[in-house]
Amino acid sequence: MSTEQAVEKAKLSVRNIGGIDDTSVTFTPGVSVLAGENATNRTSLLQAIMAALGSDNVSMKGDADSASVEITIDGEAYAREFTRQGSTVIADGEPYLEDPTLAELFAFLLESNEARRAVATNDDLRDLIMRPVDTDEIQRRIERHVRKRNETETELEELDGLKDRLPSLEEERTRLEAAIEEAKSGLADTEAELEARDANVEQTREEKAELEERLTDLRSKRSELEDIRYELETERESLEAARTRKRELEAEFEELPETPMGEIEERKARIEGLREQKRGLESEINEVQSVIRFNQDMLDDDDGDLLDALEPPADGGDGGELTDELLPDETVTCWTCGSDVPHEQIETTVTRLQELSQRKLGEINEIEDRLDDLTDEVRALEEQQRRRERLQRQRSTLEAELADSESAIERLTDRRETLQAEIEALEAEIESLEDDSYEEILDIHKEANQYEYELGRLEGELEDLESEIARIEGRLDAESELRQRREELTAEIGDLRTRIDRIEKQAIEGFNDHMASVLDILGYSNLERIWLERVEQEVREGRRKVTKSVFELHIVRQTDSGVTYEDTIDHLSESEREVTGLVFALAGYLAHEVYETVPFMLLDSLEAIDSDRIAALVEYVEGFSEYLVVALLPEDAAALSEEYPRISDI
Repeated sequence: MSTEQAVEKAKLSVRNIGGIDDTSVTFTPGVSVLAGENATNRTSLLQAIMAALGSDNVSMKGDADSASVEITIDGEAYAREFTRQGSTVIADGEPYLEDPTLAELFAFLLESNEARRAVATNDDLRDLIMRPVDTDEIQRRIERHVRKRNETETELEELDGLKDRLPSLEEERTRLEAAIEEAKSGLADTEAELEARDANVEQTREEKAELEERLTDLRSKRSELEDIRYELETERESLEAARTRKRELEAEFEELPETPMGEIEERKARIEGLREQKRGLESEINEVQSVIRFNQDMLDDDDGDLLDALEPPADGGDGGELTDELLPDETVTCWTCGSDVPHEQIETTVTRLQELSQRKLGEINEIEDRLDDLTDEVRALEEQQRRRERLQRQRSTLEAELADSESAIERLTDRRETLQAEIEALEAEIESLEDDSYEEILDIHKEANQYEYELGRLEGELEDLESEIARIEGRLDAESELRQRREELTAEIGDLRTRIDRIEKQAIEGFNDHMASVLDILGYSNLERIWLERVEQEVREGRRKVTKSVFELHIVRQTDSGVTYEDTIDHLSESEREVTGLVFALAGYLAHEVYETVPFMLLDSLEAIDSDRIAALVEYVEGFSEYLVVALLPEDAAALSEEYPRISDI
């Protein structure tokens, strides 16, 4: 974000953080310089900014039970409270950031910053750059989108099949309409002939009425018989379909592995055990952190009241003066034993405690990985159990449907046989009623009955056919929407699959571009180039080998005679390593666009770099953050532009 934008000043209020009792500081957009000697609360102020933005890496004053910090940015205030409970510090309130992970990795560039240290300690640079990216969630989203796209393509394939069916269905509709018209015409002709024949038949009215009654009854029973035949055919098809589905369910059920509840409970017990182990490690880390913070507070103690109290009383004798002359200038009174020890020795002890804390954090990470694996296994086992139960319920439902269909078929078969017997009896009775002169009329009546039945059947088929055509046309209306959805899913899948590659490439390009610019600005005479290369390496994960990206750091030196050769990080000077670590952190800052969400960048512990190079580095970095706060010794601060506001009274 450009510092030329009109942004309100940021105001910070701090109480009992690090070595600070109570203070308020105002930051203007751009560079702010915290100028002062060591143990003047510069680092404590930076920690206060971190705490207000969301970090929990906070040191409270050793004699305080509570602390607070508040920051106002763009007119919005964000406050946090910290309370000591035993060896643990409890945080409360509303920080600026919901998740400080990106800021702690790439914006809060204090001495202990992991990105700065990664270069010097030869850590996995790719893992550190990609840590904020939830690659597992990206993969899960890819799998979800692929499933949705497959479902969409299946629907489109079904629509293609329906489109292929539509012409033949429309042809069948035309045929049925023509057949219906033909049946209607034949029925009309037959009825007209019956009327003409009835006028010439000399039978008694009673005989004719009785015969008509039998014929009507015959027509009704034949119609019912045809309906029974149709229902039987339908029921048999349903029965066969249910049997097929049952066989499929049983086959699917057999393929499911056994998932005894004991196996699930055993994994849950292991999960609980790992969680207990994790809680124990976290408790140990809290205790170590408490010791680290106390020692840092003592080192940063501005007032020096406790240290003064530990000094031996001056009695005015020569012995005291002689002892003072023998003590080195850079010593401090140990607050555990009261003896004078070198300042660096206590810092070394603190560093070892920090390394112990990091190892414990590594153990917690391993436990969390195992917890994730066990949780996935439990979820998979429970899903198998639920699938088995669903299949059992579906099988029970199908068995009930099979029983119903078999019962219906038996009932319809019995009714069909009864109707056939009744029809035979009616035909025999009609034959006894008719005489030779009436036989032709009876045949015409039978023909009319057949036309009526055929007409009813054709009209039923046409109705079913038109319903099917309407259903297909309705589904085809959604084709364009489905095709658009498939294109969107395909585009999103492609975007997700390349997102990780884009971030890696962006980080590599950013590092290489910025390192080239910084080396040019800083003018290291024998450093030709420092650059990162993204390579693919085959590594083992469990029993299988996978290919993963690795960031390799290359260092190219140049001799006085102009010969270039590749060197290792171990041969860089402390100044060169510090600059390389800072530029690597800056590459992560830009690759993840941290400036979009984090208004502050913090720089501390630059003593390994000379003053002129610090000034050049600050000038280069200042354009990337809204507020750049730099902690420097007075002699280093003097090399920076006078336009940068100085903050020395903390």
